[in-house]
Amino acid sequence: MSRAGRVLLGAFLVAVAADLGALLAGSQTGHLVAKPLLMPLLAAYAAVRGAPRLLIAALVFGWGGDVFLLSGAPWAFLAGMGSFAAGHVCYLLLFRRTRTSKSLAVAYAAALVVTVALLWPALPAGLRLPVAGYAALLTAMAYRSSGLGLAAGAGGALFLLSDTLIATGVADWPQPPVPDFWIMLTYTAAQYLLATGVLRRPVAEPRQAPSHTGASVPHRPGGRAQFAGPSS
Repeated sequence: MSRAGRVLLGAFLVAVAADLGALLAGSQTGHLVAKPLLMPLLAAYAAVRGAPRLLIAALVFGWGGDVFLLSGAPWAFLAGMGSFAAGHVCYLLLFRRTRTSKSLAVAYAAALVVTVALLWPALPAGLRLPVAGYAALLTAMAYRSSGLGLAAGAGGALFLLSDTLIATGVADWPQPPVPDFWIMLTYTAAQYLLATGVLRRPVAEPRQAPSHTGASVPHRPGGRAQFAGPSS
């Protein structure tokens, strides 16, 4: 890792600690200052590590969601959910060539159906369909992330957990102490693990092409390496 990468990763971790500390201390001002710094720092770190543009875009959309959710207005909640949804689409495009477990697909699908069914009656009427659609997209991202390895798979699962905590709060379900702390802890860990999984993605083997003499010679890989995710 370059010096710039180490500095940016350190700055991201400091911002995470500051945000979580502010939430534990009940400092809304500290949260308002630290939270908008998180995804720009992680995106900058990913960029100096040579991240694909879709990863940068996913983190930027995550930043948009973070900023919108700082407001308590209903329109801001929907705008934040839309921004996060765009980020999930970016992740799905990144994970489109990975191989995933069919049994895990069943588990994620069951979790989606049960969660939406339980939340549905308690959600405000105007949020039911948007939340259900967002939950389906998020669950698909979490499932597909597992094909890129343990880090990305854990990141997808934590993202799902973080947003489920938000949804249960909107539905007025009982919450753990300092719920925003747990939401931000799982969210920041999720984004970092997803970014790490993409940065560590397996690289496809160079293709072999016959020469004019009939011998096989390797081509140099051109452009960005393609995914060759491990099978489960």
